[in-house]
Amino acid sequence: MAAPTLENRETTTSLKVLTDWLIQQGLENTPVETWLEECCNRLVLAGIPIQRVNITMRAHHPEIGAVAFRWHRDGDSERQDFGRGPDTTEEFVRSPIYYLLANNTEEIRQNLTDTDPVLSFPIFDELRERGTTDYFAVKRLFLRTDNAAPGDDVRFEEGVIISLTTDTPGGFTDAHLDGLRQLLLPICLTLKCGANRLMAEDITAAYLGRDASKRVLSGDITRGSTQTIPAVIWDFDLRGFTKLSEALPGTAIIEMLNDCFGVAVDVVERNGGNVLKFMGDGMLAIFDMDQIPDARRVAIEATIELRDAFDKLNKRRMTEGLTTTGFTLALHAGDVLYGNIGGKTRLDFTVIGPAVNTTARILGMCSAVDQSIVISAKVARPLLDSIPDLVSLGQYRLRGVTERQELYTLD
Repeated sequence: MAAPTLENRETTTSLKVLTDWLIQQGLENTPVETWLEECCNRLVLAGIPIQRVNITMRAHHPEIGAVAFRWHRDGDSERQDFGRGPDTTEEFVRSPIYYLLANNTEEIRQNLTDTDPVLSFPIFDELRERGTTDYFAVKRLFLRTDNAAPGDDVRFEEGVIISLTTDTPGGFTDAHLDGLRQLLLPICLTLKCGANRLMAEDITAAYLGRDASKRVLSGDITRGSTQTIPAVIWDFDLRGFTKLSEALPGTAIIEMLNDCFGVAVDVVERNGGNVLKFMGDGMLAIFDMDQIPDARRVAIEATIELRDAFDKLNKRRMTEGLTTTGFTLALHAGDVLYGNIGGKTRLDFTVIGPAVNTTARILGMCSAVDQSIVISAKVARPLLDSIPDLVSLGQYRLRGVTERQELYTLD
């Protein structure tokens, strides 16, 4: 698709309209993938012959360090996530992005048809094969005005690097680049709006859980605001943690906790559950019965999955010469109060109620009945005909619980 060339006045008008439109996208929190494609198509129609656009930003996510959004004039748009890690890859070091971050400059430009180019990066060879004639990239930092100053290239502070290419003969004109620079401020503002929202979603999901995150960001932040929901409650604990914490160095304990919780969280979330909190070596989660109609079965299947996953984890740790441990787990079902509890300036989004207390008492029975998994009758009984591995342990009186509880385990 060739880019039309418009008169300067028409181009100026188009850029003004596009600026207003971009700001509106930021106010509406339109996803980058959505507005980027429309923005690039409008730029082409305005007479700026862009072939490819790449936007790279830092991410506030436990596993993702940076994210890139790409638009291709003759292809599909795409998003690429880059994992978070302490080491800088050789590919990154040899990229224009690293060059901009590490050097005292805010923009670079290279005519790709030059026989003796000033700048040379491996990606330039790939672009030449696609017929690209010119490359232009800019660095814009959100929290300081000195965009040229080098920053921490590994940490990648809040900001954006935008690169644009063209395949038009002769490359970008000065007028093209002036038009692109004119759009940098509204583009950065729109990106920052989206980044702030995404940052809030990622951070609250990481610290509160996915469901609680959605509720908090939708305005459910009033202290004492709770909702009664039916749920299967999952109370997880590591075996022998006190002795292990006394015998192992702190770094080894943290590494083991991350290994074990990594497995447990993955199992719960993959099965639709919501992890609410970590308590030392314990973890509290729920399976919302309003959202998961067959929550009892799902929770038990997740328990079987967890048991298998822990076996694999411990085998792997043994081969690496690392300490292993087991777990105890209690499942119970009932109505819980789900919402905000705490002080005026420090809240916790969690569950409380008799069913939660009973689950804790059931967890305490694991040692007494010599089982790692103990399940209440409210979870197990409806599934006895379809899950033959459920075995009754008998009836027990639990401290602080009025009614006797029949407990089950998995054979």
